[in-house]
Amino acid sequence: MKKILIAEDEISLLEMFSSIVENSGNYKITKAIDGEEVIKKIIENLPDIILLDIMMPKKDGIDVLIDIKSNPKTKNIPVIILSNISDKNQIEKALDLGASDYLVKSDIHLKDISNIINKYSTNKK
Repeated sequence: MKKILIAEDEISLLEMFSSIVENSGNYKITKAIDGEEVIKKIIENLPDIILLDIMMPKKDGIDVLIDIKSNPKTKNIPVIILSNISDKNQIEKALDLGASDYLVKSDIHLKDISNIINKYSTNKK
């Protein structure tokens, strides 16, 4: 069973994304609502895939991404950014820092989330 960490500070979106991922395959979901909690849960659970929001309390997603990619134990975990920030420079920055993909929440269909999770879960191990 693949482990997916979903980091989203807006509870309704967190629950919706969790439901989508649960219904798209055999996944164990871990949730985090702020950047510090994301780091803690990554260390505790070593997920196979991370869905990461950028705008979160305590530590933003870009700083979390930098932490993930600079740690030898976590650097190979695919990180998919799910954000409302659609600024081209922000997208390029996240991808340059090692994000595997970048999805703008307002532009995606719900099936896109399950498709991308399935894509990265197939590519890993």
